[in-house]
Amino acid sequence: MVTVKIGSEDVLVPLDVPPRMRGKYLESYLKITKESGRLMLFAGDQKVEHLNRDFCGPKISPQDADPEHLFRIANRGRIGVFAAQLGLIARYGMDYPEVPYLVKLNSKTDLVKTDQMDPVSRQLVEVDQAAEFAEGSGLDLLGVGYTIYLGSEHEAQMLREAAQIVYQAHRKGLVTVLWIYPRGKAVKDEKDPQLIAGATGVAAALGSDFVKVNYPREEGARSEEIFKEAVAAAGRTKVVCAGGASRDPASFFQELFDQIHVSGAAGNATGRNIHQKDLEEAVRMCDAISAITLDDAGAEEALRIYQGKEGS
Repeated sequence: MVTVKIGSEDVLVPLDVPPRMRGKYLESYLKITKESGRLMLFAGDQKVEHLNRDFCGPKISPQDADPEHLFRIANRGRIGVFAAQLGLIARYGMDYPEVPYLVKLNSKTDLVKTDQMDPVSRQLVEVDQAAEFAEGSGLDLLGVGYTIYLGSEHEAQMLREAAQIVYQAHRKGLVTVLWIYPRGKAVKDEKDPQLIAGATGVAAALGSDFVKVNYPREEGARSEEIFKEAVAAAGRTKVVCAGGASRDPASFFQELFDQIHVSGAAGNATGRNIHQKDLEEAVRMCDAISAITLDDAGAEEALRIYQGKEGS
């Protein structure tokens, strides 16, 4: 297993990063990617997005009922960054100052369904507020994130907010991640490969460093092959895949390996497949995912790490 390493000379700094903030941006980028150029994002924003059903129920560890479980995992697991709302970070961050953080600037619940109203998720916190919080708290804030529902009748509002966030974040030397999901009454197939590619192209046009999308699906096609279109459409914006609902770790690891080594993706953004497990298992899951993402480990090697059999 060989760890991929990059240096500051390998990072392309966008022109909206002011010269005086170039050093901070490089530091943020290298930290958030663990000097690999790839992103292992542990998603902890579902307390709003999915309410409590992702944290309590059958096949979910009782430990997940406590919000602090997310921070315990982020503190012990090998991750690039932990994404959560600012309020949650403010309530628990003082006990976990070593965790690398990304503030999710917008969120919505899923109570209002698409057939009732097209989705819209407005900004809750400003970039300046997140930066001010980081300075006052001393926490290691590396980036900000924002969700766009492409195809919603409200997409214009979200596109403008996202564009402003990317620009303002880069002015502060922060890395940006856009969650972009085609969703709304105008969208017939949320996982259509060309539509997913369209989403990554939008992220490139908005100047984001990373874009998180769903893995495309098409009958009769191999997802790792059709996903290449989305990676190409993103250009210099790096593409990561959403982890999705909890499932068999072996298939999860193989899919992640294929996304990176066949499709050309640059990492992953995983929530439920990590935090629904108890602490020890969740930490091993983080380490296994990071082995693939950051170290170019194979799926079988990642499975051994997850099972606690590495070195055997």
